[in-house]
Amino acid sequence: MSRYVDGYVLSVPNDKLDTYREMADEAGELWIKHGALEYFEGVGDDMDPDMGDMPVRTFPQLTESGEEESVVFSYIVFESREHRDEVNAKVMQDPAMDPESVDEEMPFDPKRMTYGGFRSLVSHGN
Repeated sequence: MSRYVDGYVLSVPNDKLDTYREMADEAGELWIKHGALEYFEGVGDDMDPDMGDMPVRTFPQLTESGEEESVVFSYIVFESREHRDEVNAKVMQDPAMDPESVDEEMPFDPKRMTYGGFRSLVSHGN
């Protein structure tokens, strides 16, 4: 069975990174609780890599990040697309996802987030 990945890339204002990290930590625990195999959130470190003469679009260009923002790259691993759909349905039904239970506003602009589900093309490792 091929693994399936949900991937996200977004910009977070630097002064809201701690708030975002707390939110992401809670989200990760929730997805793992409902069956996701892995949950990862990383903050940009090498955002202008030297690719020689090969032209590339960088993550800050993709997310239109400003000087006071950091790029966050995230993914959640599932057994399959069907498993992803089952896990996400459970997550959405979890009381922790009730908008009434969330007091804080989003620490990023969700309109600038990119998201997609990916089926496995090549996979090495565990």
